[in-house]
Amino acid sequence: MGEIVINVEVQNAVDREMVTRGDLREIEVRRAAFDAVVDTGALMLALPEDVVDRLGVSIVDHETVTYADGRRGDLPIAGPMTIHIGDRWTFASCLVIPAGADPLVGQLVLEGLDLIADCRNQTLAPRLGTADMPVFRL
Repeated sequence: MGEIVINVEVQNAVDREMVTRGDLREIEVRRAAFDAVVDTGALMLALPEDVVDRLGVSIVDHETVTYADGRRGDLPIAGPMTIHIGDRWTFASCLVIPAGADPLVGQLVLEGLDLIADCRNQTLAPRLGTADMPVFRL
């Protein structure tokens, strides 16, 4: 089984709202595009500190995390932002990881976009029958 690497764009959600209200031009929305690893063992989006700084989003909280090797630590949570994968997008916050680390896309983002990981083929795909748009069970 291989690693799934996808292209992601994140945007400052406050900037996006300001465009909607006419208080900011589209070109002024702070954004970043990069390749990220889909981590089906992770819960949240994790972005390097330099990307978070470029987006200009605020630290809103801190969270205790457990790393893959069993260590525990405390990481800042930043947001709000939008995350775009393909033609789908959702609101998100992220764990802030050290600059230069690989961005990770966790389960909350995948669920928000109604995507599932196909590790065998190293792809993301909509749940069966939902190719056109996310479908949420309420």
